[in-house]
Amino acid sequence: MKAIVATAYGSPDVLQLQEVAKPTPKANEVLVRINATTVTAAHGMMRQGAPLYGRLFIGLTRPKVAIPGTELAGVVEAVGEAVKHFKPGDQVFGATDIGGGCYAEYIALPESEPLLLKPANLTDAEAASLLDGATTALHFLRDQGEIRPGQKILINGASGSVGSAAVQLARHFGAEVTGVCSIANVELVRGLGADRVIDYTQEDFTQSGQRYDVIFDAVGKSSFSRCKGALTEHGRYLSTVLGLPILLQMLWTSKFGSRKAKFAASGLRPANEKIADLRFLKPLMETGELKPVIDRCYPLEEVAEAHRYVDNGHKKGNVVILVAHNGASEAAQQRETA
Repeated sequence: MKAIVATAYGSPDVLQLQEVAKPTPKANEVLVRINATTVTAAHGMMRQGAPLYGRLFIGLTRPKVAIPGTELAGVVEAVGEAVKHFKPGDQVFGATDIGGGCYAEYIALPESEPLLLKPANLTDAEAASLLDGATTALHFLRDQGEIRPGQKILINGASGSVGSAAVQLARHFGAEVTGVCSIANVELVRGLGADRVIDYTQEDFTQSGQRYDVIFDAVGKSSFSRCKGALTEHGRYLSTVLGLPILLQMLWTSKFGSRKAKFAASGLRPANEKIADLRFLKPLMETGELKPVIDRCYPLEEVAEAHRYVDNGHKKGNVVILVAHNGASEAAQQRETA
């Protein structure tokens, strides 16, 4: 089968298309023919082996798993003899752990991994695109931010993968939502349900005099110290990017003060928690309350180019990889979608 293989850390050039052995499912495994996967900012960081402490989980000197990619949507092709909940022909979507394996035509994974029947109203590309952003946003807003109806929440990076999902989920939870993005994405964010949208090139939300119960920095471009004055008395600052500043702020605010800084490694949570999150999110996807935002689609053969695009830091929503099992031409034709 075709797969993208990376045997070293580095630029997108380390991502090489190769022919590798098609996996055979073990007794407890499901073999999925992958039709769509994604490229996220986190994938770019894992490709680089950055930050360095992350290599404790993905490999000290080179990737433990040579095939990257952590989200998928596709069709069950075969199941092991002990599999109880899936059968050949099932249309599924889900995720692997941070090890990856999804930049390929097929993957075999235990049925205990986060894998569910795909919402029938979504294409494979749409289903795959919602996985990372929505599960990350849900964990931060609900579990770390303890979001409640009527609260005021600001989402920095509201047009990205996590941010676009966060806007929709915050609305679902009954919050008053302010999104921060560039002028090019203001209408997109407003269309997702934001009550107010700030163009960060024209206005500094930390200096506006507004106060928020939750500030969710979905792109890690701000800091607790900068945002502290824009939080209510018991407000929470959430960041998706772990660095020394947020770590020190978490330790300090856990003991002192009423305003809190929070970070969570959502990708490292147990599979059962991720499955519960997918089960929570799936009905929202089915009713259209949680909608996919797709910037571009690339064929599997152009994963490296997709990584270069994501590395630029200007994508809106999600970048999807379409795995064309009968040639790449169809995927190539769909490279750019709204």
